[in-house]
Amino acid sequence: MQTGVIHFIHGKESGPGSSKLTALSNVARDAGWEIHILDYSHTFDPARRLEQLVSACSGGPRPLLLVGSSMGGWVAAEAAQRLGAHGLFLMAPAVFTPGYPSQDPLVAGERTEIVHGWDDEMIPYEHAVRFAHLRKCTLHLVQGDHRLTGRLPLLCELFAAFLKKCA
Repeated sequence: MQTGVIHFIHGKESGPGSSKLTALSNVARDAGWEIHILDYSHTFDPARRLEQLVSACSGGPRPLLLVGSSMGGWVAAEAAQRLGAHGLFLMAPAVFTPGYPSQDPLVAGERTEIVHGWDDEMIPYEHAVRFAHLRKCTLHLVQGDHRLTGRLPLLCELFAAFLKKCA
């Protein structure tokens, strides 16, 4: 039985086959979700990635969950309201990042969870704290760097719990 559809959005310098997205997509499949992972590596422009996601998801099956990492977290957050996403799971999202089309995407806090590493060398954890506070999101600050790959078991555990809330 399908629960809904999840679009995974990888980070700026990552790809659709990253270990993080592979691990999380396995968790989602095991929970009965349909999985979509597009390749955004053809551009580093967050606005073009946003257009690609919105185009891919418009009129698609529901409920829709968006899962994004870094730049993909910004893309997911920015697309959520446009697409009527049921939930967001963001890892080290690039919120409040200079040069992005918007700094503070509007999201519904009740079904948004953020995981951010204390030792993130790319996006300061304070950005996630500020965003979570403004949007009343659940925030998990964990020991780890920007990629969070050393925290895959914890990410999978947090993601599985998130999926149960959204089912």
